[in-house]
Amino acid sequence: QVQLVESGGGVVPTGGSLRLSCVASVSNFGFYTVGWFRQAPGKEREFVASVSREGSSTYYAGPAKGRFFVSRDFAEKTVYLEMNDLKPEDTAIYYCAADLRASTATMTTRKPDFWGQGTQVTVSS
Repeated sequence: QVQLVESGGGVVPTGGSLRLSCVASVSNFGFYTVGWFRQAPGKEREFVASVSREGSSTYYAGPAKGRFFVSRDFAEKTVYLEMNDLKPEDTAIYYCAADLRASTATMTTRKPDFWGQGTQVTVSS
């Protein structure tokens, strides 16, 4: 069982930045591909970005490309999502998820094995 805990959400103005963290409870976190997803009010959950087990490969959804950057720190068992130039449409609950079998690309369509509880990001206009 992998427990994931997100943090770093908050309220920022349009154009601001935030860095989200996802900390895992297991020492073999490096075995998992990790993705970030988000769910805005009244909308379905959508894929944002993913990072490979080795941390060498990343994959982004269209709205995130060029603004969001995903990375991982193996020593800290943490995956980060750095978000820049935030827009009101980025307002959502952001979740991290881990999957043992997914690639960075297939994280967009697979149902991950484990989910965090989410962290709220609000971008004010």
